Amino acid sequence: MTDLTKLTAVEIAGLVAGGQTSAVEVTQAHLDRIAAVDGRVNAFLHVDADGALAAARAVDERRAAGEELGPLAGVPVAVKDVLTTKGVPTTVGSKILQGWRPPYDATIVQRLRAAGTVMLGKTNMDEFAMGSSTEYSAYGPTRNPWDTDRIPGGSGGGSAAALAAYEAPLAIGSDTGGSIRQPGAVTGTVGAKPTYGGTSRYGLVAFSSSLDTPGPCARTVLDAALLHAAIGGHDPRDSTSIPQPVPDVVAAARLGATGDLTGVKLGVVTEFSGEGAEPGVAAAFRDSVDALAKLGAEIVEVSCPHFKYALPAYYLIAPSECSSNLARFDGVRFGLREGDDGNRSLEEVMSLTRDAGFGPEVKRRIMLGTYALSSGYYDAYYGQAQKVRTLITRDFTAAFERVDALISPTTPFVAFPIGARTSDPYQMYLADLYTIPTNLYGGPGISVPCGLSDGLPVGLQVMAPTMADDRMYRVAAALESAVGTFTPPAL
Repeated sequence: MTDLTKLTAVEIAGLVAGGQTSAVEVTQAHLDRIAAVDGRVNAFLHVDADGALAAARAVDERRAAGEELGPLAGVPVAVKDVLTTKGVPTTVGSKILQGWRPPYDATIVQRLRAAGTVMLGKTNMDEFAMGSSTEYSAYGPTRNPWDTDRIPGGSGGGSAAALAAYEAPLAIGSDTGGSIRQPGAVTGTVGAKPTYGGTSRYGLVAFSSSLDTPGPCARTVLDAALLHAAIGGHDPRDSTSIPQPVPDVVAAARLGATGDLTGVKLGVVTEFSGEGAEPGVAAAFRDSVDALAKLGAEIVEVSCPHFKYALPAYYLIAPSECSSNLARFDGVRFGLREGDDGNRSLEEVMSLTRDAGFGPEVKRRIMLGTYALSSGYYDAYYGQAQKVRTLITRDFTAAFERVDALISPTTPFVAFPIGARTSDPYQMYLADLYTIPTNLYGGPGISVPCGLSDGLPVGLQVMAPTMADDRMYRVAAALESAVGTFTPPAL
């Protein structure tokens, strides 16, 4: 009998549409898988079994009535707990929102429901998406299915781990500095950050409003493209949403899967070409560049000299925006409320609530951001960081005048042991060294598995111009056709 949890989203949708299996059977198989392995992985913060089965039954009823189903109808999906879900807990990995059940769905969630996907539940994450390892969740760390003593990346490690553990064929993440791509790289899965504004932020609990970008996670490039097409597009409720249709990412992925990159010019970012990366990561990247060349791509070196300043610029811009965004969590309107015994002032209640509700990494970034925005320091820190952001954007613009897309390793290293970097924030921040420039620029980026180093996955990153998301899918699918997919050891 076919193990439904090992199938791709495309395969599942085909079986459901053809009547060879039902959406309920598919959903139950994944719920059973979650029950069997998630105790060791901790990918999910909440499993909505009743809601998932009800959604699956609705798909089966539509098929029985003769309705034409969409390309992802009946396919289960896991949703990062940063998106609001009506009546379903949304915690953002934080105690300050423990037990909160939003009264509305995020636009992304609405579109998932409209596409006929089946939401299994909410996945674990670093608190408020601040972290690179999913160790900063208030609900315990997520573990990498490749080696449960190692991290699954962050902040969206729960979504990536759910894919690698075969608990879900599709997942949604959000990418502020690499939080979709970096977990994809270290779990051997595919993670795509769309163009900023290409997917709606309505209902996304904000960390850094000029950087946050929700996007698709999957085990294959085509599955990611189909999910991207389902959730993308203009949303009038998001003031930063681009009023243009999503490029045809599905057609691009199918074209790339033919393995022909003739006429495509790829730039290897000189500053990120492997220098500073672990030897195994650098070797896998070089082999992948050779594979892309054999598929017909022209490979050139491209210098982006200001990329080296991306990390410090990001850690001024993102904390500054988080300092503003997280001011709304005060224990007054929703979520945790501490010390309200009738004898304390409102200010005391707010202080006690924030002290109990926010974890150490969130507090660290709030303090950094508040300092960077304070009188007398704004121009020296936040203002300077925004100038660096402009220089990085110019680097991208100049590069894309020469090449169709840029490539680099996704991360400098493979998954590290749990606890190895929590005492040194700077070493933790280096996990996003190669991914941050794309967020500062606003363009799309994707991580696709490209090899193994000491038995652990390595990812290659493809970066494209804004609203040219289709280019990255073509290149990623071509590489996937050459190197294949990677399966973790059985849990």
